[in-house]
Amino acid sequence: MTSIVKPPSPAPHWGNLSLTSQPEPDQLENIKAQLDLILLALEAIAGISSEAMLQAAADLGLESVVADRVSLWRLRQSSPLRKGQGGRKKLDVEEARALSLIVCHLAKQHNELVRRSVALLEQLAEQNKEPHQASLLGNYLDAFHNTYQERMEDGETVPTDVLTHLALKLLIDLLFYGSQNGVRRLWLTLLERSIHSQPAHA
Repeated sequence: MTSIVKPPSPAPHWGNLSLTSQPEPDQLENIKAQLDLILLALEAIAGISSEAMLQAAADLGLESVVADRVSLWRLRQSSPLRKGQGGRKKLDVEEARALSLIVCHLAKQHNELVRRSVALLEQLAEQNKEPHQASLLGNYLDAFHNTYQERMEDGETVPTDVLTHLALKLLIDLLFYGSQNGVRRLWLTLLERSIHSQPAHA
C-alpha cells in the first residue's frame, strides 16, 4: 500500500506586510491588542469559532505559526487587555503577520454579511435610529459587549456607549479588511496606530 506523504506547507508570503523598522515592544503590545479585538468583532458578527480560525491558518499555510487551539489561545491571551494574561507575553512580528492574514481571510469569507451590516448601519444613521433597533446589529452589539466584558480586564468598567462605538468602528473596519487590498490596509493601520500609541479601545 502506497503511503501518501503530505507535502510541507509553503513558507508564508509576507509581501504585503513589510516593515521599514522593527517595532518596539510597546508597539507589538498595541498590535496584538488590536488584532485580538478585530477577531472578537469577527466572532460577534459571524459566530466564528477557534476551529474556523485554525482552518484559515491551514488554508494560508500558517500551521507553523498557529498550529493548534492552544497556540491560538496563547497568541490571543497575550493581549494586554485580556484578563489574567496567562498566554505568552510576547508576540513576534511573524505571529502578528500571521494573525493579520487570518483576519483578512475570514473577513473576506464573511464580506457579504459585513457589507450588509454596514449598509444597515448607514441606513439607520440616516433615519436617526439606534443601531440596536435592527436585529442583525443588535445581536452583534450584544455578542460583542458580552464577550468583551467576559474576557477583558476593564470589561466591567468600560461604559456601554464606548463599547458600542468600538464595536461599530471595528465592524466598518472589517469591511475594508475583507476587500482586495485588505491585508495591506490592515497592516498599515496596525503600524500607524501602534506608533501613535492609540489605546486599543479608544
